[in-house]
Amino acid sequence: MKNNKVWKDIQKAFNTGVSYMLPSVVVGGILLAVALATGTATDTGMEVTNPFMKNLNDLGSAGFAMMIPILSGYIAYSLAGKPGIAPGMILGYVANNPIGESEVKTGFLGAMILGLATGYLVRWCKTWKVSNTIKTIMPILIVPIFTTFILGIIYIYVISVPIGACMDWLVKFLSGMQGGNAVLLGAIIGAMTAVDMGGPINKTATAFTLALMAEGVYAPNGAHRIACAIPPLALALSTFIDRKKYSADDKNLGISALFMGTIGITEAAIPFAVKDMKRVLPAIIIGSAVGGALGMMNGVEALVPHGGLIILPVVNGKLWYVLAMLVGVLVSAAILHFTKPNLDIAEKEEK
Repeated sequence: MKNNKVWKDIQKAFNTGVSYMLPSVVVGGILLAVALATGTATDTGMEVTNPFMKNLNDLGSAGFAMMIPILSGYIAYSLAGKPGIAPGMILGYVANNPIGESEVKTGFLGAMILGLATGYLVRWCKTWKVSNTIKTIMPILIVPIFTTFILGIIYIYVISVPIGACMDWLVKFLSGMQGGNAVLLGAIIGAMTAVDMGGPINKTATAFTLALMAEGVYAPNGAHRIACAIPPLALALSTFIDRKKYSADDKNLGISALFMGTIGITEAAIPFAVKDMKRVLPAIIIGSAVGGALGMMNGVEALVPHGGLIILPVVNGKLWYVLAMLVGVLVSAAILHFTKPNLDIAEKEEK
């Protein structure tokens, strides 16, 4: 019974984090989509030149920058109340930005873990027996500083080091595959792109494809950029065809995910993954792997470091770029269709 209560607390915390994060995702994603749609593809990505659209792009980027800290902060809030918000957000920001000697960024998965750790640590701090004088400064001084320091130091010096070493090994592993089995390489790049949606594994795939682009090899980047768009587009399609499986908020998010998917913003799928990781993650990983493999198999080359349909003019093998993306989206949506229960059934299972 105790384990069941802990699991319910964690599920509630994740759902709370997502509900507070959603507006930031929608604001950031829609504004970025509008701004980038007016840009031009360059060697460094999509370049927005219109002054007004540049400002719109900055606003969208701000919304996206806040997304992960909000998620972490309100996961902690659900477990520990208001004293968990500030340290949770700070540690979420740390998780979503490069830090330490290895410049590690763990993205939404790291933020979820730190949000949970913050919530439980703050909850424990609230049980301390202190004098009335100290009690007044506990939530605004002692608890936030203590929690941020302890978990921040553990994250930087204990957690990030092995993650950084693992990412270095992944780059070497992928480099060893180059020129070998193109289909397998494309599938691995596609799966890495989707598995943590902007986290260290995704960024390792990005770094690998950018290094090859510098040498004039563009096919792995093609697989990566196909896979970038598949998770958000697949979730958008799933919310449209399986209306009974999603809440009203999810359906609204599906519309914004559609826009974000067309410009290759993988992070649009994060709220869906946080709420139902055991079904969403396998679906988008498999779909992205299929899309990446098809792209590599058919020699698709993306000439710029950006993804989605927006870069179609600067893609070699345009037809297969679109087809590989479409097949990957359909595969992911089909898996979700058969694995994700209707809302009423899911609620009964939880009870």
